[in-house]
Amino acid sequence: MSPSSSLTGASSSSSLWILKPSPAFKSSRFQSIPPSLSPSSPPCFRLLRRAASLPHASATDFDFALHDALESSGIDTSHAREARKGFISQINELSNVERETSISINRCVDLGRTALYIAAEDDSLISHSSVPLPVDAFLERLDDLSLGYCSHYNSLSRSSRENFLESIEKYLYVKKGFRRSSAKNLAEPRTLYLHSVLTHRSGSALMLSLIHSEILKMFRLWGLLDFDVEIFFPHDHCGLPRAYDKQKSKESDQPHIMTVQMLLEKVLRNLKAAFWPFQHDHVDSLFLRAAHAANCVDDPNGSQESAYQLASAKAAQHRLERGVWTSVRFGDMRRALSACERLILLKTDPKEIRDYSILLYHCGLYEQSLKYLRLYQDAKSPSSSQSRSTNSVSILEEEAVQKLFVRLNLIAMEEDWSQPIYGRNFLGNNSEPW
Repeated sequence: MSPSSSLTGASSSSSLWILKPSPAFKSSRFQSIPPSLSPSSPPCFRLLRRAASLPHASATDFDFALHDALESSGIDTSHAREARKGFISQINELSNVERETSISINRCVDLGRTALYIAAEDDSLISHSSVPLPVDAFLERLDDLSLGYCSHYNSLSRSSRENFLESIEKYLYVKKGFRRSSAKNLAEPRTLYLHSVLTHRSGSALMLSLIHSEILKMFRLWGLLDFDVEIFFPHDHCGLPRAYDKQKSKESDQPHIMTVQMLLEKVLRNLKAAFWPFQHDHVDSLFLRAAHAANCVDDPNGSQESAYQLASAKAAQHRLERGVWTSVRFGDMRRALSACERLILLKTDPKEIRDYSILLYHCGLYEQSLKYLRLYQDAKSPSSSQSRSTNSVSILEEEAVQKLFVRLNLIAMEEDWSQPIYGRNFLGNNSEPW
């Protein structure tokens, strides 16, 4: 990975593989590689592929609401828009095959840069800063981790493949002190954003896997790594991502292989869950939590709902009406919307379109909510609908979708949607997020 990944040529119709010198190799930082490594290490080259088969997604294809809504409230979103463009430029490099490629051998997408674009957009949304998050500076910090290992590189580390991989783990988790955040802190923002993990050295298993894979990628570019390596992604609450020789992999290792698509989806879904505005609900489905708040779900135990839950629901509605986007332990509408929009761009489950729609409904953006609900219904395959019919949660979700659809159509008949939509939603009342 390099501080300034080449993004050129993404729109060409050619599908050739092209070798370009890595900008990282030109950086003065990389001139300090130990002399013992440089003679045997050829100049770094980054392998780029001009994607031809996969249609490129763009924000204009979907006409997303978040940035325009904020702009209409007087909030500058130029930095957020630039970060979103950077995110799109990276995922446009993904073909269907590359989406299923392991993060340890991925070459076409700069995962570190992509993760930092996600962080940069969200940072701009909540900070209103005139200065964008320094993506390149944090990329240099990530690259410095790889460079720092070189000073500890010795012949003993290369005595065997196992010793080499073990020395990398000791360097990352012992010397550098990176650790996995505890289960109770999984929703803490700083464990979910790469720049925060690089700063505090504590993060989710996803972020640690990403950092580990980027270190291995640099070692491969430098010629230090000349065999196939896989990263074991832990599914428990305390394990650390570890690299192992792919030739010694077992069948039981397959569920622990993290692909590019899986990593990006999980990063965004973790953010979506952490900032979902309707936190105080016992239902696992985020959509049902929002549908319940919108009275789109029949609750047989509604009469037994606690006074605390009722007060929380009323308080949440009051915050939205006043334009208060976020509150401690009550999520953040802006970052939930941005996560949904990026998941839609990533072309994941059509349910992401549905979830985005109901958030737009809560924002008072009824016309766009109806638009995306229709897109969701069109995107659903008949077979998937039939296969979910026996699942009680899916049944409740589909019933809520139908109720929301009816309600939005009734609103459409009552309101004049020819008028600008942003002037009458809660965003225009108060642009301050606290």
